[in-house]
Amino acid sequence: MHRRMPDWVVAFLAEAGWGGVALVVGAVLVGGFVRGFIGFGAAMITVPIFTLALGPLVALPAAALIGLPTTVQLLPTAVRFAERPLVVPMALGCFVAAPVGTWVLVSVPAEYMKIAIALIVLLMVALMSRGWQPKRPLGIPACFTAGIVSGLVQGTAGVGGPPVVATALSRPGSPERQRANVIGAMSAMPLCSIPPLLWYGLITKEVLVIALTIIPLQVATTWLGAKFFSDRGRDHFRKAALIALAIIGVATLGFAVRDALAG
Repeated sequence: MHRRMPDWVVAFLAEAGWGGVALVVGAVLVGGFVRGFIGFGAAMITVPIFTLALGPLVALPAAALIGLPTTVQLLPTAVRFAERPLVVPMALGCFVAAPVGTWVLVSVPAEYMKIAIALIVLLMVALMSRGWQPKRPLGIPACFTAGIVSGLVQGTAGVGGPPVVATALSRPGSPERQRANVIGAMSAMPLCSIPPLLWYGLITKEVLVIALTIIPLQVATTWLGAKFFSDRGRDHFRKAALIALAIIGVATLGFAVRDALAG
């Protein structure tokens, strides 16, 4: 006797078709490679696609679970090279603010927060692309504030990376050091997301099945991205990271404006 497919699988295939499945898989493959190469970007590629296909209340917890294995996968690099005085305050800020962001996700439309964050990210990308760096080393309050902003966005929209990534890239240093700082800061994202998602009951059986299905693909492509960085990608790291931030900022701004006008 054939087992009947779960209702959500039937509904997804009926709405998205196999083309939608291919789009989801493609987003996971590209997102994993980008994550391995520049240390961030997977959720910013996959969450919008997952949201279109599955809705935000499934997309965000699925993306958080998918990010856990790749966090463990890349963490040795962060531990070896990252600057703890920069990374630790940002991570703590993420943990403090993520529950508030998750409350916003389940309670309040978040389009205007996304617009503000996207504009801030694009401004920082424009400044850094022209060679700007802070006149003084960023202290604990500035790093903690960047973590707070990222935690709010992570809880609200599942894409909290840009504020801490932009902060990490504003520091001088070798590609290895900057990438490790990015990975260290980004490691807090899935970790700070899980407790509030559990609290609000958003990690369901459906979400677990999706995550467990996708995790092997993302782990494999993350490994390929990290290998590319080690082999010949370090010379292109900063430029690639700024381009990724710019694309993410523009896309986030566009979707947020669209949603605000539609609402």
